[in-house]
Amino acid sequence: MKTLFISLLIFNLLSLSLSEELCNSRDKKVLLQIKKHFGDPTDCCTAWNQVECDPTTNRVVSLRIFSGNLSGEIPAELIHLLSLTLSRLNLTGPVPDSLSNLKNLRVLDLSFNSLSGSIPSSLALLPEIDILGLDRNKLTGPIPESFGNSVGRVPGISLSHNQLSGKIPASLDNRSFRLVDFSRNKLEGDASMFFGPSKTTQSVDLSRNLLEFNFSKVVFPTTLTYLDINHNKIFGSIPTQMTELSFLSLNVSYNRLCGLIPQGGKLPSLEYTAYFHNRCLCGTPLESCK
Repeated sequence: MKTLFISLLIFNLLSLSLSEELCNSRDKKVLLQIKKHFGDPTDCCTAWNQVECDPTTNRVVSLRIFSGNLSGEIPAELIHLLSLTLSRLNLTGPVPDSLSNLKNLRVLDLSFNSLSGSIPSSLALLPEIDILGLDRNKLTGPIPESFGNSVGRVPGISLSHNQLSGKIPASLDNRSFRLVDFSRNKLEGDASMFFGPSKTTQSVDLSRNLLEFNFSKVVFPTTLTYLDINHNKIFGSIPTQMTELSFLSLNVSYNRLCGLIPQGGKLPSLEYTAYFHNRCLCGTPLESCK
């Protein structure tokens, strides 16, 4: 497997001198492999502002690096990590399969990089994962079927601005996501599995894909406040049930929807741009139905 390299130009470390080093020696060794220049005598738990350690065990539980250029590997050996954020670093290569070894991981954010290849199905094996962010990369291929059988909760998943293709796995119907952002990919077929009366979904962005399903048959959770499905091939009509929802934002434009926009709730008060460029939608805020 290719090694994933980090590039970091600016890595702001505090130059504090401490009489006693708290950073666990094994964790520090891994961090030193990430940045060979870490050879100063300061303690990584208290002097490196990208690192957070558990106050009891002194093991590294959080590593957050935003923007820049630094060479090294993604640290799959930091097995006590709860949060790993490596964003805007121009990372290249595939997402390492070895990240599935970080069994305590709750947040994985590799957004705004140049990662390529497919999404490892093994990421579904992370039992504690809450937030998965792989958005704004160059990832290709399908979304792994294993994501629907994930052992973690994964209430938030963002895969937007990639080159993912194929159908969204039907197994995702097993999950109840709080936030879903699959926008700006090449995904096809059905996406109704994110909705349903028993779901707790709050925000869904499926815009600018090739999705095609009957919008009329979708039953939305009462928790939904944000929905963007613009620039797809979604057909049918807008369900009357949507008048019961407290939308903060809705965009169904550039689809193949028809019929009367339900005249209740917040739907008529939304901007006309939320509905335009459909096959034959009508009613406020668009033109009256003939």
